[in-house]
Amino acid sequence: MNFRGVVRWSGLAAALAWLAAVVGFGARLPGYDQMRHPVALLGAHGVPGAMPFNLLGFMLPGVLAVVTVSGLARRLPPGAGWPLRLGVQMQMVAALAFIGMGLLPLDAGDVDGPASGLHASMWMLWAQAFMLGAMLLSWGRQSGWRRVAIPGWLVGMLVFVLGFVLGGPFAQRLLFLLWGLWLALLPVGRGE
Repeated sequence: MNFRGVVRWSGLAAALAWLAAVVGFGARLPGYDQMRHPVALLGAHGVPGAMPFNLLGFMLPGVLAVVTVSGLARRLPPGAGWPLRLGVQMQMVAALAFIGMGLLPLDAGDVDGPASGLHASMWMLWAQAFMLGAMLLSWGRQSGWRRVAIPGWLVGMLVFVLGFVLGGPFAQRLLFLLWGLWLALLPVGRGE
């Protein structure tokens, strides 16, 4: 498989890696309830299997997202306006912040402490960059970018509702899955 093939499937692979890690590590952690506990608890300091979860649940999907967004950046049309360029940059910030969630794990023993605050900052940066990037990419009217125009606004509004209005563990999971699907549907690695 060439680089374009890797880029084409990296978004879907990011979503599947995240889903497998959350389901697998969640099933192994005694007392963990997918509908009550946040995803970050699986990678929190002091939780059994935290480091492997952070590697597979946050860092690997984040790295795959970086590959996806790199492919998106390579597809920017000549003379792309600032909304497209900034939209791609915001998607890169989101991917790096997702990696940051794994590098700066929650502290289960001190959810209001500095370590948990850093993790929460990475989550906030990820959600805001994802939302803004999706909305900016929706302004792309060039060939190959039209298919993200309407979904970009819809995705941006869903991020706002799920992340900042509803909140909670279930909404958080939907938000993470939405990001994975968004990455999988971006026009990268193929000649559209």
